Amino acid sequence: MKASPAARFREQLLGLMDRKHHWAWPRFADGSLTKDQLKVHFQQEYAVYVRDFPVFLARIHGHNPPAPVRRMLADNIYEEDTGGLSLGKSHPDLFLAMMEGLGFAAKDFEGVRLLPASRAYRAWLDAVSNRGDWVVGAAALTIFVEGSVKDRDEILAPGRARTKDEIEAVIANHPLVRHHGVPPASMDLIRAHQAVEAGHRHDAYDMVVGHAVTTAQQRAVLACLKKSLALWLRYRDGIARACRLQKPRS
Repeated sequence: MKASPAARFREQLLGLMDRKHHWAWPRFADGSLTKDQLKVHFQQEYAVYVRDFPVFLARIHGHNPPAPVRRMLADNIYEEDTGGLSLGKSHPDLFLAMMEGLGFAAKDFEGVRLLPASRAYRAWLDAVSNRGDWVVGAAALTIFVEGSVKDRDEILAPGRARTKDEIEAVIANHPLVRHHGVPPASMDLIRAHQAVEAGHRHDAYDMVVGHAVTTAQQRAVLACLKKSLALWLRYRDGIARACRLQKPRS
């Protein structure tokens, strides 16, 4: 049976997200990095997009997309900026609490100097969230930035909502807890993600696939995500270099 245009477009989006993987990423999860190396990584993540993610979403909301889209964006902004759908604290604040559990103070994340590739990726996020075509900006922020290489499984084979015990099992198995001694009590950011992110993934794809319906719109979205991927890979390369990580030989 021939796939519908919407299904083909969604598959193209998922195909791009299948490539959102960086060679150094396993090193950040296997316990082999020092805390100084982790500090570089987390400082760049915070300054590039974690701190200001609600602002990016608000810019897209401000371009006045259709009412159902504004509602989805508003829910996402509300959660990111207040934690009102989960734990009652903003996600940037929960990130800093997790960093405190790792041994870093909030002041360590003030005035972070961006690496060159980090600066280029951040400039792209600012530009794409400010552009007038809301669906392209929404694709960049809600599909690419919020998404991961796991999107295909989450979209095509969604599971049931996790129970509290299952979420705590995820926390106990998190690399920061297992390898770096972060207390589980400091991991509320991960709890919040586990509680709300599955719904956000489906909202993101429904929003973009449902409104990028012309060939021109779909091409614009795909071009945006391809550029986002290229800049993100360079950004991750820059962090790997700053952490003095060597790319494995193939």
